[in-house]
Amino acid sequence: MKPSGVVTLLTDFGLEEPYVCMMKGVILSVNPAARIIDISHHVTPGAISQAARMLQETYPYFPFGTVHVAVVDPGVGTDRRPIVLIARSHLFVGPDNGIFSPILEACPEAEVIHLSKARYFLPHISDTFHGRDIFAPVGGHLSRGADPFDMGPIIYDPIHLKFPASYTKEGSLYGEIVQVDHFGNLITNIRRGDIEGFVGRSVPLVRLGDIRIEGIRRTYAQTEPGEILALFGSSDYLEIAVNRGRAVDRTGLSSTEIIGSEVEVSRREPDGDHS
Repeated sequence: MKPSGVVTLLTDFGLEEPYVCMMKGVILSVNPAARIIDISHHVTPGAISQAARMLQETYPYFPFGTVHVAVVDPGVGTDRRPIVLIARSHLFVGPDNGIFSPILEACPEAEVIHLSKARYFLPHISDTFHGRDIFAPVGGHLSRGADPFDMGPIIYDPIHLKFPASYTKEGSLYGEIVQVDHFGNLITNIRRGDIEGFVGRSVPLVRLGDIRIEGIRRTYAQTEPGEILALFGSSDYLEIAVNRGRAVDRTGLSSTEIIGSEVEVSRREPDGDHS
């Protein structure tokens, strides 16, 4: 695989502390020509599923040969393995804690390597910062064209996490809130295809707690300012939003508390349809 020279970073470190800067410094020390792109450093601390979803949605927009370093690692310092995953002409570096589960599920032919060759790490390995001491230098070496198969043995039992999926029950389609974005939009795990297959020609009715929404809009501007609405976001998942406002503020819960809240989609016949 020809390296693109691009390294992406996805962490839950935030930007108030120097942790991300340290990782970038390590990558550039290994490969001064690397181009480093931040996916996000505001993943909810320890939220592996949130990071997994962000990575799955983001990586296809990068050139082949890109190295994606993902560090949401509540098990740092334990016996969980550091790995590199080779899938669809991309390289993914991070902990073996399920963060790459959606990619493994979508790409069963992916190859996974246990990072065990210390010459690709920093000389001193901290018990609490493998992002700097293992994953960043490995990412730097891979971005220069190092052979991932030289970094350790292939493994066949990477951690697979099952993330919540939408389901039907008693005439309704159910999912949950999985993310609150910067705009306060409530992003669900219900895909456009699931809703379209469930609703057909009927009118979808979306419920979140006491919030009831009839119909799914195409754009925010199809509602009045301050009006709550449902629509499909750019990744084709159902979202609940407020035109020029923050939907999360309508729930009475914080951005953390709302995660996991049930969303129900039911249906009714359109007006005038008596068939």
